[in-house]
Amino acid sequence: MKPARFALERPRDLAAALALLAQAKGAAKVMAGGQSLGPMLNLRLAEPELIVDVSGVAELRHAGRDGDAVVYGACVTHADIEDGRAPDVGPNVMARVASGIAYRAVRNRGTLGGSLAHADPAADWLSSLSALGAEVEVAGPAGRRRLALPAFVTGALSTALEADEILVAVRVPVMNPSSRFGYVKHCRKVGEFAHAIGAVLIDPETATGRAVFGAVEAPPVVVEDARVLFGGRIPPGFADDFDVAAADDTLARAGMTDAVDRHIHVEVLRRAALQAHALSGSPLRPDVRSAA
Repeated sequence: MKPARFALERPRDLAAALALLAQAKGAAKVMAGGQSLGPMLNLRLAEPELIVDVSGVAELRHAGRDGDAVVYGACVTHADIEDGRAPDVGPNVMARVASGIAYRAVRNRGTLGGSLAHADPAADWLSSLSALGAEVEVAGPAGRRRLALPAFVTGALSTALEADEILVAVRVPVMNPSSRFGYVKHCRKVGEFAHAIGAVLIDPETATGRAVFGAVEAPPVVVEDARVLFGGRIPPGFADDFDVAAADDTLARAGMTDAVDRHIHVEVLRRAALQAHALSGSPLRPDVRSAA
């Protein structure tokens, strides 16, 4: 199947891109790397009358430190992060996630902002950045606003972006030296979207943490205070205290009714906690478990 006919504009700056969206007569879509939008166009799941290609907007490709956060322009690619052209928020944290996304050809073109704006529940960045406490910066006719990821993602493939707004940047807090990050996904084979994702950010020194169940066919289930998953506290050996029953109850209360699905998601999160405890900062690819 071929996509329906549409007009294509390639603005050179953000102001021009926003003007195009504001003046659009019909449905308009913003495109960066095209790795999410392209298949939707081919299947006619999206039929915009106008596509605004922002890949040539220089300010959207910048990444750098800003106080206690790293700010990634929306058009920073997965490969930029994987290869170290964009700074990381911790030792091999963002790079570890990026290196496990699909295949190298996809990582060369796919962008951080495009992935979040698409809001596929099984996408890597949605879950991992929720665990890392990221915010998105959105620009529109009324100016700019910031949203935490749980507020930005309103449903599967649905966000708080207005029709005349563009996601322009992602702000990710720099990790404390004592923090540990774990990220595990379960899929049929490497390169496919995940069936279950577990992500944790744990700081044993301050006894605080955040945990995320991802790929749940809805926005990620974010546990802002991860102590409930470790017996009410986070000791130095926190992975040994992971409470399977508490994790299962969290998913049940979030609306996951199938016991087998809950078991898989709980096990994936448990392995993320083990990874965070044992492997944080190591030069490993993300733990990708096959269904075999």
